[in-house]
Amino acid sequence: MAERRHPPGAGQRPRPARRLRAGADVNLGLPWPAHAVRGEDGAVRLAGLDLRELATTYGTPAYLLDEADFRDRARTLRTAFEAAFGEVDIYYAGKAFLSVAVARWAHEEGLRVDTATGGELAVALRAGVPGPAIGLHGNNKSDDELRRALDAGVGRIIADSLPELDRIAALVRERGGDPAPVMIRVTTGVHAGGHEYISTAHEDQKFGLSIAGEDSPAMTALLRAVELPELRLLGIHSHIGSQILDPEGFTVSARAVLALRAELAARTGVLVPEVDLGGGFGIAYLPGDVPLDPERMAKDIAAAVTGACADLGTPAPRLSFEPGRTIVGPTTLTLYRVGTVKPVRLDDGRVRTYVSVDGGMSDNIRPALYGAHYTAALMNRAGAERTVLARVVGKHCESGDIVVHEVQLPADTTAGDLLAVAATGAYGRSMASNYNHLPRPPVVAVRDGEARVLVRRETEDDLLALDLG
Repeated sequence: MAERRHPPGAGQRPRPARRLRAGADVNLGLPWPAHAVRGEDGAVRLAGLDLRELATTYGTPAYLLDEADFRDRARTLRTAFEAAFGEVDIYYAGKAFLSVAVARWAHEEGLRVDTATGGELAVALRAGVPGPAIGLHGNNKSDDELRRALDAGVGRIIADSLPELDRIAALVRERGGDPAPVMIRVTTGVHAGGHEYISTAHEDQKFGLSIAGEDSPAMTALLRAVELPELRLLGIHSHIGSQILDPEGFTVSARAVLALRAELAARTGVLVPEVDLGGGFGIAYLPGDVPLDPERMAKDIAAAVTGACADLGTPAPRLSFEPGRTIVGPTTLTLYRVGTVKPVRLDDGRVRTYVSVDGGMSDNIRPALYGAHYTAALMNRAGAERTVLARVVGKHCESGDIVVHEVQLPADTTAGDLLAVAATGAYGRSMASNYNHLPRPPVVAVRDGEARVLVRRETEDDLLALDLG
């Protein structure tokens, strides 16, 4: 059993992982992609495609993305929130993973696209996502990024500081045209989610403006946005963290943001029409993990918003959310080829088998960066019934190059086997690097028995082309 990093959400019971039955095709279940099935021969197929054949065609390591699973997750989440709120905007958080095809899928499923840099904005525009359906985030946007956003007619710019408001206003004066649509990002003091570095609403961090105090930085920015004729203040934005498995953090944060909204209305007569509560919805990374249920989450937040607005005597705003991980994370597995297999005796007398693969921290930095935990399994065969305590590691010149900290693998795992790690769709390829001059893997989408490359594999020639000697 792999180590657990995140407990199930409150009031939720973990479901056991599905086990292979002899003579039957078995869906692998969470945390694997929806259409991952182990066949009678012990090999795994994804969307009807044998992973052994995909490895031969596209090489390893490779990110394999279940397109139908992505679309289903986007649609299910949008439907759940529309049922709870009526009119609501769902922005796919492109930082989790963005490509032209993925941005197009999100738009086709009725989602908008949230971008955090000029590069992500360029991808969304290349995909044909209309400017009004795009948001631009970032705590340190350049003037060039802001100009490009204004030129594209993005639906909103989420301002992260007081000077940014003045810069946006100056750019609008310079170019002319309509006022820029802005939201003010605030920090509510609500700390929710996993690792400290991915929890983003406590005070001591780089994002947003604190709501603490009578003349808080957040209120100062809101008042400034109301004053500037070059800006159209859409609303208030908050993002409390990542890998959140209980909706309570969202409900507490929502009440704080709605109180700030009411205070602004009392002081200026301006009741902003929108509130964005961010994303960070948690997923299953390990067998038995229970992801945050979209329907339950939407209902809980809707109840909190309705109650808070009734207490404050204000009409409810239009709500928006920014899920990324919960849509793309479970849809993808990373497929590796096993190389060196090395048993190591530990101080307590146990033996841990180190299973080295042909990728590593360059294609998934999260275990090294956050201590994130994943699970792994053989894909080309079921393997021996007897298992051993294993650690999956990469090929980099770094002792912290760990892909899976602890997992039980078949005792006969050997060089040449295909091994996959589940739930790598979010922040795998998007945070990948070329450490040790290792080219980044391709992203291959699979659906209904067909595969196509979304992002091609890098080559050493690609890397050398950047080096001008």
